[in-house]
Amino acid sequence: MRLTVRIALLAGLTLLVVLLAREGTAILTPIERAGWILLWLVPLHALPILLDSRGWQALLSERVNAARLFWIATVREAVNRLLPVANIGGELVGIRLLAAGGVDGVRAAASVTAEVLLTLFSQYLFVLLGVTCLLSLIGTVHDASDVLIGLAASLPLFVLLAALLHYGSVFERLEKVAVKMLGEQMLAFLNGKWTALDAALRALIADWTRWVRTMLWQLAGLIAGTLETWLALRWLGHAVSFEAALVLESLTQAARNFIFVVPAGIGVQEATLVGVGRLLGIDADLALALSLTKRMREILFSAPALLSWYWTEGKRELHHVRGSSRL
Repeated sequence: MRLTVRIALLAGLTLLVVLLAREGTAILTPIERAGWILLWLVPLHALPILLDSRGWQALLSERVNAARLFWIATVREAVNRLLPVANIGGELVGIRLLAAGGVDGVRAAASVTAEVLLTLFSQYLFVLLGVTCLLSLIGTVHDASDVLIGLAASLPLFVLLAALLHYGSVFERLEKVAVKMLGEQMLAFLNGKWTALDAALRALIADWTRWVRTMLWQLAGLIAGTLETWLALRWLGHAVSFEAALVLESLTQAARNFIFVVPAGIGVQEATLVGVGRLLGIDADLALALSLTKRMREILFSAPALLSWYWTEGKRELHHVRGSSRL
């Protein structure tokens, strides 16, 4: 797994360097023109995270402090965005933090897994909405044929995944991967409970009222996240309609999630924005400026969350060491 991630990272970096070198310093011009106003994108990102955490809360069978759940959601995203964990480590960290806050470990793991599955379906609907907007804007199916083919081809994968989660022993298969990534100490609260987790997940998925509420919150969060692209392009000097911003946001997220093995979607995000931007009349230099702006926001928003997680884990470990020394 680590070798695959490293190869994917190298390929992504190569693609990124090629794209940046081709456009040169023209990329920086719209960013310099926009200036400090781009920093408003950092607090704005709290809105989609808040909506998404409300969806997660709908899955939990017990009350959880909304502020803590929001913090855990920011940590989950920070781990997935800034660390080479193939978009899996953040979910495992989220389970651990939720369990450390008093939620039963089995319920915590089941809720995160179900939420991830529903996120995939919500993002599929989001991409479908984006493709509809794309067809409305460009007026021809031919230019969007690759996107439509990819959308149709990926649908059976979602059906297969749903069936696997409902009928398969997912957690038993995940145990070795999870322990290898985070270590036995990090996952001690799940020791011996992997079989029970599969049963809890199946029970949770069977409650359709919960997952419908969760998907509605998630979809609202994804649409709210489009504000970042819409405002960024406006501040970069190329105002577009909200429909066009939704196309860029949905297809970029789809590409990053599909090629999840590339850490932080390096190169993937840039190539997608350039390709989709071309269909919408956005020049490559502006598309790359938008990508750099998004990465700036990503780092400034996620880095504090990541540091807060390190501090929390360090404090817990220190408390554990002190408690052991008194015995």
